[in-house]
Amino acid sequence: MNLNKVFLLGRLTRDPEMRMTPSGQPVCAFGLATSRFWVDRDSNQKQEKTDFHNIVLWRRLAEVASQYLKKGSLVLIEGRIETRTWQDNSGNKKYRTEIVGENLQMGPKTSSFDSTPTERKKIQGADEDIPIIEDTNEIDVNDIPF
Repeated sequence: MNLNKVFLLGRLTRDPEMRMTPSGQPVCAFGLATSRFWVDRDSNQKQEKTDFHNIVLWRRLAEVASQYLKKGSLVLIEGRIETRTWQDNSGNKKYRTEIVGENLQMGPKTSSFDSTPTERKKIQGADEDIPIIEDTNEIDVNDIPF
Protein backbone atom coordinates (compact mmCIF):
# COMPACT_ATOMS: atom_id res chain seq x y z
CA MET A 1 0.00 0.00 0.00
CA ASN A 2 1.21 3.53 -0.81
CA LEU A 3 0.10 6.93 0.44
CA ASN A 4 1.01 10.40 -0.79
CA LYS A 5 -0.99 12.89 1.31
CA VAL A 6 0.01 16.35 2.52
CA PHE A 7 -1.72 18.83 4.83
CA LEU A 8 -0.25 22.33 5.02
CA LEU A 9 -1.49 25.32 7.01
CA GLY A 10 0.31 28.54 6.20
CA ARG A 11 0.30 31.94 4.58
CA LEU A 12 0.71 32.82 0.91
CA THR A 13 4.10 34.34 0.09
CA ARG A 14 2.85 35.93 -3.13
CA ASP A 15 -0.43 36.58 -4.91
CA PRO A 16 -1.80 33.58 -6.83
CA GLU A 17 -0.81 33.46 -10.50
CA MET A 18 -3.68 32.20 -12.67
CA ARG A 19 -3.23 30.98 -16.25
CA MET A 20 -4.85 28.60 -18.71
CA THR A 21 -3.31 25.53 -20.29
CA PRO A 22 -3.47 25.24 -24.10
CA SER A 23 -6.49 22.93 -23.65
CA GLY A 24 -8.31 25.59 -21.58
CA GLN A 25 -7.79 24.15 -18.07
CA PRO A 26 -7.34 26.81 -15.36
CA VAL A 27 -4.22 26.39 -13.24
CA CYS A 28 -3.09 28.56 -10.35
CA ALA A 29 0.29 28.65 -8.60
CA PHE A 30 1.52 30.39 -5.45
CA GLY A 31 4.03 30.02 -2.65
CA LEU A 32 3.08 29.00 0.88
CA ALA A 33 5.14 29.50 4.04
CA THR A 34 4.74 27.19 7.04
CA SER A 35 6.52 27.75 10.35
CA ARG A 36 7.48 25.44 13.17
CA PHE A 37 8.21 26.65 16.70
CA TRP A 38 10.04 24.92 19.54
CA VAL A 39 12.08 25.70 22.64
CA ASP A 40 15.76 24.80 22.44
CA ARG A 41 16.61 22.49 25.35
CA ASP A 42 20.12 23.85 25.83
CA SER A 43 19.47 27.60 25.65
CA ASN A 44 15.76 27.51 26.64
CA GLN A 45 15.16 30.00 23.80
CA LYS A 46 12.16 29.90 21.49
CA GLN A 47 13.21 28.83 17.99
CA GLU A 48 11.42 29.08 14.65
CA LYS A 49 11.97 27.43 11.27
CA THR A 50 10.01 28.41 8.17
CA ASP A 51 9.65 26.21 5.10
CA PHE A 52 8.46 27.39 1.70
CA HIS A 53 6.25 25.28 -0.58
CA ASN A 54 5.19 25.56 -4.22
CA ILE A 55 1.43 25.05 -4.51
CA VAL A 56 -0.43 24.20 -7.73
CA LEU A 57 -4.24 24.11 -8.02
CA TRP A 58 -6.30 23.00 -10.99
CA ARG A 59 -9.77 23.72 -12.41
CA ARG A 60 -12.32 25.11 -9.92
CA LEU A 61 -9.84 25.25 -7.01
CA ALA A 62 -7.57 27.39 -9.20
CA GLU A 63 -10.42 29.80 -9.95
CA VAL A 64 -11.42 30.08 -6.28
CA ALA A 65 -7.83 30.65 -5.14
CA SER A 66 -7.15 33.35 -7.73
CA GLN A 67 -10.40 35.11 -6.85
CA TYR A 68 -10.24 35.05 -3.02
CA LEU A 69 -6.62 34.56 -1.94
CA LYS A 70 -3.81 37.10 -1.86
CA LYS A 71 -0.36 37.46 -0.37
CA GLY A 72 -0.59 36.92 3.40
CA SER A 73 -3.85 34.93 3.28
CA LEU A 74 -4.09 32.01 5.69
CA VAL A 75 -5.03 28.76 3.94
CA LEU A 76 -5.16 25.03 4.64
CA ILE A 77 -4.14 22.92 1.64
CA GLU A 78 -4.73 19.19 1.34
CA GLY A 79 -3.02 17.47 -1.55
CA ARG A 80 -0.14 15.35 -2.77
CA ILE A 81 3.55 15.84 -3.49
CA GLU A 82 4.70 15.73 -7.12
CA THR A 83 8.14 16.30 -8.58
CA ARG A 84 8.33 17.45 -12.18
CA THR A 85 11.44 17.05 -14.34
CA TRP A 86 12.39 18.79 -17.57
CA GLN A 87 15.42 19.89 -19.55
CA ASP A 88 16.28 23.57 -19.81
CA ASN A 89 17.57 25.22 -22.99
CA SER A 90 21.15 24.20 -22.11
CA GLY A 91 20.17 20.53 -21.79
CA ASN A 92 20.44 20.48 -17.98
CA LYS A 93 17.91 18.35 -16.13
CA LYS A 94 15.74 20.44 -13.77
CA TYR A 95 13.50 19.35 -10.90
CA ARG A 96 10.67 21.10 -9.09
CA THR A 97 8.75 19.63 -6.17
CA GLU A 98 5.20 20.93 -5.81
CA ILE A 99 2.13 20.31 -3.71
CA VAL A 100 -0.83 19.63 -6.01
CA GLY A 101 -3.85 20.79 -4.03
CA GLU A 102 -6.94 18.60 -3.96
CA ASN A 103 -8.83 20.59 -1.29
CA LEU A 104 -8.41 23.98 0.27
CA GLN A 105 -9.91 25.79 3.21
CA MET A 106 -9.51 29.53 3.49
CA GLY A 107 -8.69 31.19 6.79
CA PRO A 108 -10.47 34.22 8.24
CA LYS A 109 -10.97 37.20 5.95
CA THR A 110 -9.20 39.55 8.34
CA SER A 111 -5.45 39.26 8.37
CA SER A 112 -2.76 41.32 10.04
CA PHE A 113 -1.52 42.32 6.58
CA ASP A 114 -4.63 44.29 5.63
CA SER A 115 -5.89 45.59 8.97
CA THR A 116 -5.50 48.75 11.03
CA PRO A 117 -3.02 48.83 13.96
CA THR A 118 -5.90 48.41 16.44
CA GLU A 119 -7.26 45.39 14.56
CA ARG A 120 -3.74 43.93 14.40
CA LYS A 121 -3.46 44.05 18.20
CA LYS A 122 -6.75 42.15 18.49
CA ILE A 123 -5.54 39.55 15.98
CA GLN A 124 -2.16 39.20 17.70
CA GLY A 125 -3.91 38.78 21.05
CA ALA A 126 -6.06 36.02 19.57
CA ASP A 127 -2.93 34.15 18.49
CA GLU A 128 -1.71 34.11 22.08
CA ASP A 129 -4.81 32.16 23.16
CA ILE A 130 -3.82 29.25 20.90
CA PRO A 131 -1.64 26.82 22.87
CA ILE A 132 1.58 25.53 21.35
CA ILE A 133 1.98 21.79 21.87
CA GLU A 134 5.62 20.83 21.69
CA ASP A 135 7.07 17.48 20.72
CA THR A 136 8.93 16.36 23.84
CA ASN A 137 10.02 12.95 22.52
CA GLU A 138 9.01 11.44 25.86
CA ILE A 139 6.53 8.80 24.72
CA ASP A 140 6.41 5.53 26.61
CA VAL A 141 5.77 2.70 24.14
CA ASN A 142 3.68 0.91 26.80
CA ASP A 143 1.21 3.84 26.80
CA ILE A 144 0.27 3.30 23.14
CA PRO A 145 -3.10 1.51 23.02
CA PHE A 146 -2.35 -0.62 19.95
